[in-house]
Amino acid sequence: MTGTVTRLAVIGLILAVPAGGFAYLGGWLTPSALTPGSFTDAFQRANGVHAGFRRNHAKGLGVSGVFDSNGNGARLSKAVVFRPGRVPVLGRFSLGGGQPYAADSAATVRGLGLQFTLHDGETWRTAMINLPVFPFRTPEAFYEQLVASTPDPRTGKPDPAAMKAFLDRHPETARVMTALKTEPIASGFDNTTFYGLNAFRFTDASGRSIPVRWLLIPAQPFAAAGADSASQDKNHLFDALIAQIERQPLRWHLVVVIGQPDDPTHDATIAWPAGRERVDVGTLTLDRAEPEDVSAATDINFDPLALPAGIAPSDDPLLSARSAVYSRSFTRREGEAKQPSAITSAGVRKGK
Repeated sequence: MTGTVTRLAVIGLILAVPAGGFAYLGGWLTPSALTPGSFTDAFQRANGVHAGFRRNHAKGLGVSGVFDSNGNGARLSKAVVFRPGRVPVLGRFSLGGGQPYAADSAATVRGLGLQFTLHDGETWRTAMINLPVFPFRTPEAFYEQLVASTPDPRTGKPDPAAMKAFLDRHPETARVMTALKTEPIASGFDNTTFYGLNAFRFTDASGRSIPVRWLLIPAQPFAAAGADSASQDKNHLFDALIAQIERQPLRWHLVVVIGQPDDPTHDATIAWPAGRERVDVGTLTLDRAEPEDVSAATDINFDPLALPAGIAPSDDPLLSARSAVYSRSFTRREGEAKQPSAITSAGVRKGK
């Protein structure tokens, strides 16, 4: 239980994806109980306020490249992005947490936000992390856990009793935390698999709708992370990513998992059966890294509900909650003066 509580506290402080632009609550909470503003306040209490930075996944690096569709996705969705051809992509790698200058750690949740710019003027944004399932079933549970994991001012650490009480109320979270302990951790961003987490729905040209999830599988070979060492530079994961992109483009396969009618689409804590059909729909290539002071990705909200025709949200309540909270977070940081990033232009030019 001690290991579970510790792991949960870490993930609770760092889980979330960069901001999005939808202002509606989607009916997920009542104003008197919880709002996007109070949810954002909870992240600030846990991490402090760092002006100009995202309230979570504050430390990041912009990237750009292309997505080459192989046409396999066209039978699943009418979305333009799945037609054979190439579209430009902007992205941002990040580490979870609201501390923009925190030292890199292999155990920290990794994020990848992407924006596909389609030929018909639409955009598709997706925010992914390296966890195959999400520890929280509802927005309310996520908020409860975030409050429980906020450090006590007297000790600087979360209250173990509060964390235990949360786990007792949410056995599904304890189950997910146990499962995540068995997941291997990749050595770097380049060989990490990223998951879209929530379920969505694809609609094809005939109007047929199917439940889906998606993930990015790296073409770079997997290598397990070693133990963190005090001798490692505090930006070693980002420095390695920059050096790798300088040497050669990095690639991932975008794979769509097709759900069956009885697969849950409303609960991100439950993985779909391993035997579900998987379709490789194309290759993401990232060939340029840019620090946040110049990257076009810095001001993008990687909202999970910024979807093109042919892709629609599922009934997962986390989707509308994410969209609303990220909108509030975005508004706050855009009204603040920008501060220097931990990953600087000088560092990128050196190929560190």
